[in-house]
Amino acid sequence: MLKVLAVPIAFNEEKKIGRVLDRFPPNVVDAIAVVDDASTDGTPQVICEKGAIHLRHERQSGAGAAIRTAIRYAREQGYDVIVILAGNDKDRPAEIPRLVEPIVNEGYDFVQGSRYLPGGDFGNMPLYRQLATRFVHPLLFSLAARRRVTDSTNGFRAIRLSLFDDPRIDIDQDWLDKYELEPYIMFKAIRLGYRFKEVPVTKIYPPKELGYTKMKPFTGWWSILRPIIYLGLGLKK
Repeated sequence: MLKVLAVPIAFNEEKKIGRVLDRFPPNVVDAIAVVDDASTDGTPQVICEKGAIHLRHERQSGAGAAIRTAIRYAREQGYDVIVILAGNDKDRPAEIPRLVEPIVNEGYDFVQGSRYLPGGDFGNMPLYRQLATRFVHPLLFSLAARRRVTDSTNGFRAIRLSLFDDPRIDIDQDWLDKYELEPYIMFKAIRLGYRFKEVPVTKIYPPKELGYTKMKPFTGWWSILRPIIYLGLGLKK
């Protein structure tokens, strides 16, 4: 039986990370570890109170660096599959079996959650984010990857960790520290011929007063777009 580690990524999510951890059904994964990207609020205390493994960065390094920490920890501890999800209560841990079962039972290597497939849901997402995440980014990503993908920016996904034994997938590059790492891994998995599929998932944005994203306009979107350009044009490996 494959061992599965779920990892929410959190930075200053004191008001939300507790709800994320409370949403996990019993035995849906073998363990839960939260990567805390140098939070300055009460996030560390909530993680410890909820009994999750706490992986802390001493300085804020970015979402990509946090995912790299999660992957490294999972491999060191002998897990077979990692599930990445948001630490801000957008994703639904009860849907993790949708992501994991194709890996366990059908031999897939990378299963991407899509809020835009039939059976998925994106709730009250702002219109401009719908346009960007449903049309602009997936179109560009699909053209570069040569494979149609409906939701290329959704961070809710499961990955077989043996993928990172492939030396052609180099997640330790400095330019992947922010939002670049997620599209980088998916692009490489698809183009290198690993078994990939999308499954429907829910992504519900929290109330705006709680803050529904930490991605900054322009710089954040360039961060998530540039792997498509760099890899598609062969400027990066």
